[in-house]
Amino acid sequence: MKTPRISLEQWAAFKAVVDEGSFARAAEALNKSQSSVSYTISKMEELLPTPVLEQEGRKAVLTDAGKVLYRQASNLLREAGNVELSAQLLARGWEPEVTVAADLLVDLDPLLRALAEFSKESPSTRIVILETTLSGTDEALLERRADIVLSPKVPPGFLGKPIGLVEMLPVAHPNHPLLALKEGVTEPELRQHRQVVFKDTGIKRQQDAGWLGSEQRWTVTNSATSIKIVKRGLGFAFIPKHMIKDELTSGELKQIPLIMDARKTLPTYLILSAMENTGPACKALAEKITQQFSAGL
Repeated sequence: MKTPRISLEQWAAFKAVVDEGSFARAAEALNKSQSSVSYTISKMEELLPTPVLEQEGRKAVLTDAGKVLYRQASNLLREAGNVELSAQLLARGWEPEVTVAADLLVDLDPLLRALAEFSKESPSTRIVILETTLSGTDEALLERRADIVLSPKVPPGFLGKPIGLVEMLPVAHPNHPLLALKEGVTEPELRQHRQVVFKDTGIKRQQDAGWLGSEQRWTVTNSATSIKIVKRGLGFAFIPKHMIKDELTSGELKQIPLIMDARKTLPTYLILSAMENTGPACKALAEKITQQFSAGL
């Protein structure tokens, strides 16, 4: 591979001159003498086929070619900085990749906010998100396919940190017969109607969860499909409140009034698969996830 003739130091000096607007201020920002910065830029321009800077009074401004090279140089310097950061993190035992398994019922918004914060500090760490349901979540933990697991329950042999709650609402189309019952719907009345439930993504141990009393039952693999079915009036479902805020506000879905104002609330636990052997990247991300879920309580 051919070695570039222009060094990172030269591109950094070029960027500083543009950012600061003059050689004098660029020298101050780089903690170098003005003559050193001027020499670095002049040697760089000797290696380029076209000028990148021109003087307007005391100010250095970009030529048309310089505008293109400035963007590319900025990207180059950013990538070089990321490489150095990665080397430092790896030297401290920082994992290059972290896998998060999030159960279907868990609110993803706090998780995504945590990932956004984490990526600012460790942009080169790869993130894998596994979307699981029921025993599929357990298997991701037990088989060590995930470093961090967000789940409504903690399997035996693991410790979980409670970080939030998920409210499961029984909902249906506004014209569904269950919504005509004003005194509160009982379990026998629910059993008379079709229920939409989530399919277990596990392979070894299929599980049922929630209220599954209806003989008429449609099983789906994701929440979006469940919501569409219920919105068409084809059944009722217990769906996490955070997934249907817009539909409840617009009136597309209505909460079924259960007898005695009965409610179903599930906890959200953060579980580390390696526990005491968890790496620094995983610990840092787990802390940010905890903070974001706590902020929403």
